[in-house]
Amino acid sequence: MSDVRNVIIVGSGPAGLTAAIYTARANLAPLVIEGEPSSTSDQPGGQLMLTTEVENFPGFPEGIMGPELMMNFRKQAERFGADFLTEKVTKVDLSERPFKVWVRDDLYQADAIIVSTGARSLMLGLEAETRLLGHGLSTCATCDGFFFRGQNIAVVGGGDSAIEEATFLTKFADKVTIIHRRDELRASKIMQERAFANPKIDFLWNHTVTDIHGDGSVTGVQVTNTVDGTVSDLDVTGVFVAIGHRPNTDLFAGQLQLEDNGYLTTMPDSSYTNIAGVFACGDVQDHTYRQAITAAGSGCMAAIDAERWLEAQHDA
Repeated sequence: MSDVRNVIIVGSGPAGLTAAIYTARANLAPLVIEGEPSSTSDQPGGQLMLTTEVENFPGFPEGIMGPELMMNFRKQAERFGADFLTEKVTKVDLSERPFKVWVRDDLYQADAIIVSTGARSLMLGLEAETRLLGHGLSTCATCDGFFFRGQNIAVVGGGDSAIEEATFLTKFADKVTIIHRRDELRASKIMQERAFANPKIDFLWNHTVTDIHGDGSVTGVQVTNTVDGTVSDLDVTGVFVAIGHRPNTDLFAGQLQLEDNGYLTTMPDSSYTNIAGVFACGDVQDHTYRQAITAAGSGCMAAIDAERWLEAQHDA
């Protein structure tokens, strides 16, 4: 049996690392189990490790590279005494305290747990995505739309997220083509009406993206007709994949309360989950904003909630 820590933080994106900074400064000596570098779903540093330049994080007027920003977060947490384990959690038991967390056969225990395992953007499964992500290929219009001023770009998807992304991108791009595999959208009627009325938005129905062209940056996409199988190319300099997100909550299914869409449920205006002593922050419980700055803010909330909860247990 391992020693019992005050806090274990599972995940190390902006939410988890901010929680680590705050709990470390509160002398709680947190252990951050940050994930494996080879894992695409919950790698150390989260989704920002796949982002090139971040221009909307406050305090960096010239922008900063995503990996550099996350390394700065990590160094700050280490400076205040956070411990890091670069492994992936394989099992948890939240049925009693101290809570149990396993990394394969190694057991770690803590009085409080902060879950910050994030979410991942669903991708098309193309080889080019790995090569071009952050180089003309994006999953976040709010993050990257500014870089596509005056360009022709494509949005892949047909739900609310895709239409919202496409509409937002018309603020920057000259033309936005929505590529959808069916002949009608899944988005809500009001969002459809807005898109149909927008002169900058075109629709390519009954097509899927089967390749993304470019060496160093996107130069176009290959599309395949879902009706007759014909293949053609579309000249675009940017591609936004908007086919949904999946929270990394498999580890907690059956123990923590999940919403219908798979995200962790937290109490209103707090990071409390349905289990006392377990807190959640960042994209694993936020399917609305999904920004680095909001994730960091919720990591701060989780740390303060955990600190106050632990104090209350010691006073009881």
